[in-house]
Amino acid sequence: MRMSKGVEWALHTLLNLHMTGGGPVGSGQLAAVHGLSATYLNKQLQLLVKAGLLTSLPGARGGFRLARALEDITLLDVVEAIEGDVRPFQCTEIRCCGRVGELTPPPSEACPVKVAMVRAEDAWRQALAAQTLAEIQTELEHRPDVVDAVRSALS
Repeated sequence: MRMSKGVEWALHTLLNLHMTGGGPVGSGQLAAVHGLSATYLNKQLQLLVKAGLLTSLPGARGGFRLARALEDITLLDVVEAIEGDVRPFQCTEIRCCGRVGELTPPPSEACPVKVAMVRAEDAWRQALAAQTLAEIQTELEHRPDVVDAVRSALS
């Protein structure tokens, strides 16, 4: 499964907003921090608002701010906000197609390939749900040069 760039952009943007201290920041300013397309980033920001991870404040002094503390935002929250809650593996029951399907009775049990893939996807989702953005922020704090650069770029 390959995630869109929007997930990476959203994760960095949420962390960057935290580093600003909470004031609203415009989408153009957020995009400029990493040289991103403001139009594309704004689409991701709107998805984050819809998911309840950001709030949008209208007006000349408006922009975006975190709707929740980083401790309350998981990697899974961000992935689902941007990518949706779609399972990447879609079983099409090819075990019932072609010559094998013709030579075997219809299966009465779940497809073992599907069961294995769902188990792996569930483990991946659990791992994403177990990590918060606060944990990533703690790692970033060991890089004061990065934190200072983000704060400078957003001020």
